[in-house]
Amino acid sequence: MTASPALLLASASPARRATLTAAGVPPLVLVSGVDEDAVVARYGVTEAEDVALVLARAKAEDVAARWEEAERAPDDGVLVLGCDSVLALDGQVHGKPAGAAEATARWRAMRGRCGVLHTGHWLVDAREAGSGATLGAVASTTVHFADVTDAEVDAYVATGEPLAVAGAFTLDGLGGAFVRGVEGDPHAVVGLSLPLLRDLLAEVGVAWTSLWSLPR
Repeated sequence: MTASPALLLASASPARRATLTAAGVPPLVLVSGVDEDAVVARYGVTEAEDVALVLARAKAEDVAARWEEAERAPDDGVLVLGCDSVLALDGQVHGKPAGAAEATARWRAMRGRCGVLHTGHWLVDAREAGSGATLGAVASTTVHFADVTDAEVDAYVATGEPLAVAGAFTLDGLGGAFVRGVEGDPHAVVGLSLPLLRDLLAEVGVAWTSLWSLPR
């Protein structure tokens, strides 16, 4: 019986890991060590979609190289997935806020409005008998924010949650009550589009269902 391919997630995001696990694909995890500002500067990208994609690629390729150098199990290699999310609002690209003041200002600017969250995905086929392909795509989702009060913004920022996530909000956490709706894949707002990942895997000849790890 052929073993299922192993998916290696190049991200520390608990939401991405939980999304994959809930979908039947519990990943291995190795966090990338890339300098995001340096990567963006090197590529000279300014559009939100491009920023998300080049960062996802840098993370995936960094982890793929480190995994290979360490000669970690499984011996037949892994499929490495890097992801990065940024929010486009008023022509600006927003990642994680630098602090509470920035998170507060951002929420006061985006409440009652909508922005577009772009999540870049990059897949590296590092399997021993794999294609060796490296490819990616971006999932873009329009997010409609509720018209929250100053008191709600202050209370939310005080929890610390918006400081740890791109766009300063979550859909699957405390911030979920402040999102009126989304247009597009809600998984991408959490940080990882399952349908897009399925498409990328298909391009390297891997069936999504072959990654399932189901209870017996």
